[in-house]
Amino acid sequence: MYQNFFRFPELKFVASTGLIVWSIMISALAACLGALLSLRTVVALPPAEAMRPESPPQFKEGIAERLGFARLLSISTRMILRNLERRPWKAFLTVLGMSFAVAILIVGFYFFDAIEYLVQVQFRTAQRDDVTISLVEPHGEQASYDVNHLTGVLRSEPFRIVPARLRFGHRSQRIGLLGLEANADLRRVVGQNLDIARIPPEGVLLTSKLAQGLGVRPGENITVEILEGERPVRQVAVSATVDEMIGLSAYMDISALNRMLHEGPSISGAYLSVDAEKLGALYSQLKRTPAVAGVAVRQAMIESFYRTIAESLRISTAALNLFASVIAIGMVYNGARVALSERGHELASLRVLGFSQREISFMLLGEQATLVLASIPFGFLIGYGFCAVLTTAMQTDLYRMPLVVNAKTYFIAALIVGLASVGTGVLLYRRLSRLDLVAVLKTRE
Repeated sequence: MYQNFFRFPELKFVASTGLIVWSIMISALAACLGALLSLRTVVALPPAEAMRPESPPQFKEGIAERLGFARLLSISTRMILRNLERRPWKAFLTVLGMSFAVAILIVGFYFFDAIEYLVQVQFRTAQRDDVTISLVEPHGEQASYDVNHLTGVLRSEPFRIVPARLRFGHRSQRIGLLGLEANADLRRVVGQNLDIARIPPEGVLLTSKLAQGLGVRPGENITVEILEGERPVRQVAVSATVDEMIGLSAYMDISALNRMLHEGPSISGAYLSVDAEKLGALYSQLKRTPAVAGVAVRQAMIESFYRTIAESLRISTAALNLFASVIAIGMVYNGARVALSERGHELASLRVLGFSQREISFMLLGEQATLVLASIPFGFLIGYGFCAVLTTAMQTDLYRMPLVVNAKTYFIAALIVGLASVGTGVLLYRRLSRLDLVAVLKTRE
């Protein structure tokens, strides 16, 4: 996938020895801890005690009886609540494990939500133009008039961009200083929360990431070194900052920028609103215009974005979601199978005492369903926390991932865990139907 966009001399993944060793050690440690905790309990028993059947657990009034709800609940439901209350740590750890499975699913699908929000803000709210044209060199007012009379152009907004180096103290950043009209509508400056920042009549508007890198705050002055023409150096006040999600940018009012450069109303290009039916004719006309250095079509930019960043994230996210689904299914199935192994004798005894298969299935599967339902909201909270950590860790100069988790992501995560629970319940129901009741009757207790 990288070879489609980059030209590396050699692109080869080699799993380092340290990575392999750490993977084995972590897996082995988890397995050994689980085994040792069980062995510790077994070894602590005297041999004679270990040869005797396990004593039945001592039950007492459960939470339903203490709260006075016993009459409202069936016997099977009260037995489920008593069993959960009798082993609170086991129930807590089971819920915690399933919660992390839900959280991993949320993290996996979070990237899709972030990409869609990024596209919505940058390419549909901030950049509302259909076509952006860049001129070979700055032109005066006549260029604005000519642009307005191009084929299919409904509206145009000029811009002026100059290469500049911004300095504050010992820190500096080279960027393109962009001058926009104060009431610009085709190209707006939009923050993460869809708040539209107004271009100040004087001073400069910086993105929050750029201001953070320079260590400057609104109200302070920065040094602007223009890197073209006469290369003037000016002191400009930082009027405000905006939390944009893509790139490092600095904005000025186009008239203020022209005055700072000691030039007339010149432009470097324009944002165009174009009649869709005449877009092809306009593109052909611009290709034949010597003064036009470049043409950017917004729809093509969106498609290019999806082909690069979105495609790479989609592949990695698909792999993450696959593993997360396997973990979720494994957690649910493993918890149910352990419960069946621990309570198989008890459930078979209840069958002998007259309980129907439906009743004992409800006891086992109802307990698992309770744990799964309890794990889902905790998984939502943990998953959202993981997404917040990832958002902070992925704050780069190129882009900043927004903390956006849609309701669809929560629904899909809960659905996968729910389907895993239903599938596990079907398998356990079939095993419960094959319990050996004769073997239970032969057991001496």
